[in-house]
Amino acid sequence: MPIVLVIDDSETDRQLIGGLLKPKLDWIVQFAKDGSEGLQMIGEIFPDVVVTDLQMPELNGIQLCAEAKAEYPHVPIILVTGQGSEELAVEALQAGATSYVPKSALTQYLLDTVEQVLSLSQHDQSKVRLMQNTVGVRYQFHLETDQALIAPLVDFVSTTMESVGIGDESDQRHVSVALGESLINAMFHGNLELEATSARFARQQMHDGGISEEVQERCRVSPYKERRVKVAVNLNRKQVEIVVRDEGAGFDPAGYSERAHEPSQLSSQEGRGLTLIHNFMDETSFNDSANEIRMCMKIKSVSRKPAVA
Repeated sequence: MPIVLVIDDSETDRQLIGGLLKPKLDWIVQFAKDGSEGLQMIGEIFPDVVVTDLQMPELNGIQLCAEAKAEYPHVPIILVTGQGSEELAVEALQAGATSYVPKSALTQYLLDTVEQVLSLSQHDQSKVRLMQNTVGVRYQFHLETDQALIAPLVDFVSTTMESVGIGDESDQRHVSVALGESLINAMFHGNLELEATSARFARQQMHDGGISEEVQERCRVSPYKERRVKVAVNLNRKQVEIVVRDEGAGFDPAGYSERAHEPSQLSSQEGRGLTLIHNFMDETSFNDSANEIRMCMKIKSVSRKPAVA
């Protein structure tokens, strides 16, 4: 039964967040009134995920992320960001936060984001022994445009990083989010050429365990049904390199990289995926037609491998 710890110095916001998480009856939701109490509770209850406000007295969200990453690197943290705090949110993401939700969009995104982060954290530890002595691996995938393939591939890459000992838990979660966002973009925006509103709805349906009618229809007709998403993954102890390519028409990438690095994009409903990718990966680039993205993370830490019985 997953434990979610909510940290916020505002009682009103704590009640709001708790109310949004209530539909998940199998979740245990605990609360802390500030960052200091929250950090203490992380060590006491070992939550599966933390949802924290960014701006708090004494120990703010950035400090909380940094200290939690050092002491409890396995615990993912989701930021709740207010308008005007985007630059601080970027710092917190770089300090180890897993994801973020703008306070203005809690109703739309909070539940889905918590579910996404929880799913990324539920690794099968029994697989870790398979590649403990591996120094590097390469994989290539040609995926049908099928949203059901996204989560298994993301989990496979994350588990492989953990098994080989590439990066720490925060690195592995950041790669997982970046890969997941790039696959969603490649399938919905690239191969299926969905408009922005349709793509948002398709994503929401996917997180709810369904599939939108427009996605189903396009997957049945040409040219969409023949298209594939090609993924190349190169993992070693120095870096993680991932290339995702779709067979759509692409787009004009001019200005996208610059905008993705702007803190103001954290409060935008458009470009959330690219913003996360650019903040989590050390290098990102598009090909000329922008139907291919290359993402690279330089590994600075060593994964703590679980003890082998």
